[in-house]
Amino acid sequence: MRRSTRTVLAVIAAATTVTLSACGTEQSSSGPSANANGKPAVCLIMKSLANEYFQQMQKGAKDHADQLGNLDLKTAGIQNETDVDGQIALVDKCITQQVQAIVIAPADSKALVQSVVKASKAGIKVVNIDVALDPDALKSAGVDVPLVGPDNRAGAKQVGDVLAKSLGAGGKVVILEGNPGADNAKQRKNGFDDTVAESKLTLLDSKTAHWETDEAYTVFGNLLTAHPDLQGVMASNDSMALGVIKVIQERHANVKVVSVDNIPAAKPFLQSGPMLATLDQFGSEQAGDGIDVAMKLIGGQPVTGWQKTRMNVVTAGA
Repeated sequence: MRRSTRTVLAVIAAATTVTLSACGTEQSSSGPSANANGKPAVCLIMKSLANEYFQQMQKGAKDHADQLGNLDLKTAGIQNETDVDGQIALVDKCITQQVQAIVIAPADSKALVQSVVKASKAGIKVVNIDVALDPDALKSAGVDVPLVGPDNRAGAKQVGDVLAKSLGAGGKVVILEGNPGADNAKQRKNGFDDTVAESKLTLLDSKTAHWETDEAYTVFGNLLTAHPDLQGVMASNDSMALGVIKVIQERHANVKVVSVDNIPAAKPFLQSGPMLATLDQFGSEQAGDGIDVAMKLIGGQPVTGWQKTRMNVVTAGA
């Protein structure tokens, strides 16, 4: 690649109209008021806005809110994937602003539960999107939070199966995992493991790179050195896949990659290789669906359980 993908994504994120605060990156569609023009105020709290996936989610949410025209949407995200404290601070800020609802894609499935409980006890409606909060922790706290998001395990298996079909039984693979505390990281690894078992692949190793491109570059570089005969990589998101691809290109390695997210930066590598497939989980739609559920809850309509969202395997030519 011509320069670090992480740098490119950071530049893209910085180019958006945002206001930096100590707890993250925030943007409001109608000023600082928690209930501008008498409309319900809704906070959308995402993970890293340096990740194109959440940039797309933010844009989709704003477009959806503009189309609805009946709410004041405030969007915010943390500056890197592991900034759990920053995300907790963002929730606290929304509570202080007395918003009517919070829609959150948590960076850590357990660490954010206490903040969600705090918001719920303050009378704020909470909707969980993208990354499931820990259900046992929510149950112990006596809080019911609807989940809007995809089946990460099934989706990861779908792209894993594309790799397995290409390599055949015995194919030597490694997994790059996301944040250990995030439920979607666990479910994507489980899905990849399902492929390994069913297709009789040889799993050489599994390491976390915390969703980050630069860390994936380092982690995968070490894995390829340790296992020069490996043939395939299952990356738990496209940002990490980009770090993997940079290593593959630099070393002229014959290694195939599958991943999750379908961000724009990954698409050229679907056409020219070495990426075989990625999974589109339609983050923009997820955010819009989460906002819709939040508005139903604000209006007194009960919504519970898991509202599954669509996903689609994307391959070359798609």
